Amino acid sequence: MPKTPAITAYDHQPLRKRVVLITGGAQGVGRGIAQAVLGAGGSVMIGDLDVQAGHACLEEWKVGERAAFGQLDVSREPSVRRWIKAALDQFGAIHGLVNNAGIADPNRGPLEELSLESWNRYIGTNLTGAFLCSKHAMPSLKASGGAVIHIASTRALQSEPDTEAYAASKGGLVALTHAMAVSAGPVVRVNAILPGWISTDAWKKPQERHQPKLSRKDHAQHPAGRVGTPDDIGSLAVYLLSDASGFVTGQRFVVDGGMTIKMQYA
Repeated sequence: MPKTPAITAYDHQPLRKRVVLITGGAQGVGRGIAQAVLGAGGSVMIGDLDVQAGHACLEEWKVGERAAFGQLDVSREPSVRRWIKAALDQFGAIHGLVNNAGIADPNRGPLEELSLESWNRYIGTNLTGAFLCSKHAMPSLKASGGAVIHIASTRALQSEPDTEAYAASKGGLVALTHAMAVSAGPVVRVNAILPGWISTDAWKKPQERHQPKLSRKDHAQHPAGRVGTPDDIGSLAVYLLSDASGFVTGQRFVVDGGMTIKMQYA
């Protein structure tokens, strides 16, 4: 007869002794994820184009050797190689990778006026950047049995006019997620988070930080009753990076306060 299933104690530090790399990690959603990882006991290597914002994180966090920063352009393979090497030199292992870096402005005007240069910039940063970081981190992730998270967007599922390049890049991340999950499994798990409206005004570098100007209408249009914050994404990221999600891979998780399930009538 099987043993009685035991009650497992909840782990309040599920990422202790784990190293997580976060691209675009110095501001906004990336910073929210980094702080959640630190709060869960982990160490972080953040990469960002903005050196000032990166150093501000280290100064404000005051967590010593548990956090490091390296300038990173995810669209350039030499930069990605240097960043991954710096992480390994600093920490010796990689247990998680969060591909968050990307161009945030979705609106580029009518399709017939969209330049190939602009299209390639979105794809090269938002999608190719995730590919390059995953490619170069994968040997270490396989050695540690780690996890990857791609930060996509609800715009991978629905669109406003004139957002083709952005939507295509985020939709590509969702497809990259299930492809990588099959290829890298069972050793490495790969999932995607699709944020909706996330207010990042209070999560920028110090000189640009301010309280968000949000109306009652902004909050009320969400079934959850409010606009999201980087903390909301960070909480899910910790789960997906931890052993608690060991049976979860190849999935997309919408975090949008219920906006995509709400019927909209003009």
